Amino acid sequence: MLRVLLHNDGPIRLNAGFDCQRGELLALVGPSGSGKTSVLRAIAGLLRSPALRGRISIGDGPQASVWFDSAQGLWLPPQRRRVGLVFQHYALFPHLTAIENVAIGADSAGAAAGLDALFERMGLAGLQHRRPAQLSGGQQQRVALARALARQPQALLLDEPFSAVDAPSRQTLYHELAALRQSVALPMVLVTHDLNEARRLADRVVILDAGESLQTGTPARVFASPRNARVAELVGIQNHFKGRFFKNQPGDPAGFGRLVWHGDTFSAAGTDKHSPVMLHVVDKGRLDDGAEVSWVVAGELLDIVAGPGAGTDAEPMVNTLRCTLTEVLAFGEISLCILVPQRLPTQRLTLNLSTALLRRLGAGPASALDLRIPAQAVHIMPVRRNRAG
Repeated sequence: MLRVLLHNDGPIRLNAGFDCQRGELLALVGPSGSGKTSVLRAIAGLLRSPALRGRISIGDGPQASVWFDSAQGLWLPPQRRRVGLVFQHYALFPHLTAIENVAIGADSAGAAAGLDALFERMGLAGLQHRRPAQLSGGQQQRVALARALARQPQALLLDEPFSAVDAPSRQTLYHELAALRQSVALPMVLVTHDLNEARRLADRVVILDAGESLQTGTPARVFASPRNARVAELVGIQNHFKGRFFKNQPGDPAGFGRLVWHGDTFSAAGTDKHSPVMLHVVDKGRLDDGAEVSWVVAGELLDIVAGPGAGTDAEPMVNTLRCTLTEVLAFGEISLCILVPQRLPTQRLTLNLSTALLRRLGAGPASALDLRIPAQAVHIMPVRRNRAG
């Protein structure tokens, strides 16, 4: 297991901690300048600062190797860390052949002797003696990955490895990385700003912002249940709203509460000039009665139906809202749709709906649709005010 705990108060601010199991792919996700590459460089031993504190280790039990421990004054240089690092723009030497580039990564004569087999495994057979300029972007990326593996690493670090290749090559490399994981049981840490890439490839994600790890978990968990409003923003959740939570309401079964959805016209008195929209929600016991909250909905759990009376709840704890479909942008099989609740016209919901479903419902701009929101699809987050000063 790779364990990382980093603090740095210098120009490169870090307050990040996570672990990565053997055979696991962990994605560091965040905007530009969030500290993703700095964390990767610290693991590889390429970031050294007097202000850097923490600990980095690889392995378990008595066999664990410590690469960095500020409390003990221990810092191993990069050449003493068995790390395979794949750079964003490959970092291949243009004057060397592919096999010569890979041989640089081999840390022993035995490893160098197996390079032809490594080229075969990476789909590079017959390309050993070509120089980088004679290779496609995808082939250069595979050479860079082969060089990282030639080191027989204990951990593999990938710094936005797919951003410099075209879309078809990227899809091929995704498949090759998935196949590689079947044969190499290493902790793998992937830096990416591409949320779809993280969803597709990672077992777990770490959301980074300004050098701080805000939330760690499976992509499905983090993207559907962000810890706070900032995480929701960073993972690109579009349906993010304000409201107020109430518990122990008459008629609600145990474990459920009510969410009053309000928009821009919400007043200090807690009312909206439009009719209030009350949603059934799951009460996880973490919020006080009357707490001001922000909330998001998981789009894949929502459903739409059309026609007068179609919105009658067929199952308990499902919220039904009559909405107006105001915009439809078709992108092949999927259409981007904007829905406005008729009782709360200041708010907009963005959904990706099947184009075939819209056609079957006969739905287009200005159509009235009933949006069904299961209580479990609503994720509520407390609003934390900044302290004065």
